[in-house]
Amino acid sequence: MARPRRIVLLRHGESVGNADDTVYEREPDHALALTATGLRQAEEAGRALREMFGHERISAYVSPYRRTHQTFRCLDLDPGRVRVREEPRLREQDWGNWQDRDDVQRQKVYRDAYGHFFYRFAQGESGADVYDRVGAFLESLWRSFEDPQHPPNVLIVTHGLTMRLFCMRWFHWSVAEFESLSNPGNADWRALLLGPDGRYTLDRPFDRWCEPEPYGVTG
Repeated sequence: MARPRRIVLLRHGESVGNADDTVYEREPDHALALTATGLRQAEEAGRALREMFGHERISAYVSPYRRTHQTFRCLDLDPGRVRVREEPRLREQDWGNWQDRDDVQRQKVYRDAYGHFFYRFAQGESGADVYDRVGAFLESLWRSFEDPQHPPNVLIVTHGLTMRLFCMRWFHWSVAEFESLSNPGNADWRALLLGPDGRYTLDRPFDRWCEPEPYGVTG
């Protein structure tokens, strides 16, 4: 099994929805583009990632949203060294289709009280739903490592919540641990690094906004 030396999770740059949440009333979430700031953020991330990857090959997976595709293009990776695929299972948490801003704000308050992992948006998904599809993607990813020619790097361009749930699934974090962590910033990344013992470790932790409060022995 040719396991990659590093698996890099990258959040998209700032989108118009990050800058102005009223835009969700007029445009579908998947169609939102990057702002000028988001484009600069992605270009800056690209400089750092190109230095990290050097001349090594990369297997890249990109969420099917416009902002993640734009982020990937701004990285300016050598197309001769990158195998890229669109991966719908890495999309943003679904909050429903055309969104009523006031209703979404109410639901966010409910979610904060109920818990980000378990709360399901009306006509949308819960964090647990996203966890399930991320888990299905991970099974496919592991199967790809059976190819002895698999690239030494994996790059996943996705969304903040999806990044946290990917790590939760990979490292077997509890729900309480997940709930205590904040999303990374726009165009920020985390890398899973393969150690000499055959285990992956996270290069740096996610910011923590509170202490986890587990229910029992698994915390």
